[in-house]
Amino acid sequence: QVQLVESGGGLVQAGVSLRLSCIASGRAFDTSTMSWFRQGPNTAREFVAATGGTPGATYYADSVKGRFTISRDNAKNTIFLQMNTLKPEDTATYFCAARESPGLSTLRFDYAYWGQGTQVTVSS
Repeated sequence: QVQLVESGGGLVQAGVSLRLSCIASGRAFDTSTMSWFRQGPNTAREFVAATGGTPGATYYADSVKGRFTISRDNAKNTIFLQMNTLKPEDTATYFCAARESPGLSTLRFDYAYWGQGTQVTVSS
């Protein structure tokens, strides 16, 4: 059974940094795309960042480009999201997702596996 477990969320002030982690178990995702999505209050779940199945393949939403960095440790079946210069509009539940394919995708329906989410709250 595949499981994705996120951690690292919290309540922080604007301008600081947080690092989220997502550990996968049940199968290896070293050649698959894994991503972060987020969902704020009363908003749809949106794409944040992806790390593809080929080395160095990453993609970011415009809203986080230059502030967030996605990375992966295939030996640990883990991905990370380094979030710098956090803003109140980054407040959301952050979800880790994985798909069967190595191709990058921003569409949530392309992802078969999801974590339960970790809450990030940024105060002004």
